[in-house]
Amino acid sequence: MSMSTTQTAGIDIGKAYLDIALYPSGAALRLANDSEGHGRLLHWLIEHDIARVGLEASGGYERGVAEVLRDAGLEVALLQPRQVRAFAVFRLRRAKNDRLDAQLIAHCTAELDRVRSAPDPRLAPFAEHLRLIEQIETDLTRSKTRNEAYRCPRLKRWLAQETARLERRLKAELVLLAKTVSASADLHHRLTLIESVEGVGRRTALSLLILMPELGHLTRAEIASLAGLAPFDHESGKQCGQRRIAGGRHRVRRSLYAASLAASFRWNAGLKAL
Repeated sequence: MSMSTTQTAGIDIGKAYLDIALYPSGAALRLANDSEGHGRLLHWLIEHDIARVGLEASGGYERGVAEVLRDAGLEVALLQPRQVRAFAVFRLRRAKNDRLDAQLIAHCTAELDRVRSAPDPRLAPFAEHLRLIEQIETDLTRSKTRNEAYRCPRLKRWLAQETARLERRLKAELVLLAKTVSASADLHHRLTLIESVEGVGRRTALSLLILMPELGHLTRAEIASLAGLAPFDHESGKQCGQRRIAGGRHRVRRSLYAASLAASFRWNAGLKAL
């Protein structure tokens, strides 16, 4: 890895605080993770002539500050925790605290060959709506499972009512999400294009549109890897191990699995014969 001279900032994000460090100068700062803190952070970064900022994904607590920095025209790199941890192992760093993590993130960000462009901001509220739909689906599955385990007529009636309520809510939310997405002509076109693939229904198409906006901009191999569906090599010398899939976006993989499982048993003659 070559020595980087790029002036970068790294931010370790917590629910209450932001720990910021600059690379290579080492300057550091701690601010509140709120609107006032975001404003002070932006002013401080501009004073230090910082154009690239690295953030570590932190359960959604990074969304507000990332939006502020991108709106100000800064280049924002959203790093996965495993990227930062792997970089720490490479640099032989064992100590860990918020301040040191911010320094590590800054250094890691400086070494990036490129930073991916910011996602379409229109997709953020859609992703949140989709997450609610996924949670309703989980609740619906649990409700059906509970109903199968009970024998008391009163409890079974209540569980049946709860299942019906969740089914109505799920249907309504899916219709609403599709309607909201289709209000944008370009997104409606992309949704229609994805649905034109045989075996892909509205639910799967919404997941692919919202959670994998890179479709159409990356190669098939890159998309497969991004979805966690690319079988990676496991070979060394004379050993030829079994290739396995790993990583990727689990929500996309789950949606594709649900669609492919139903489609395979409905239209795959070989599986139907088993």
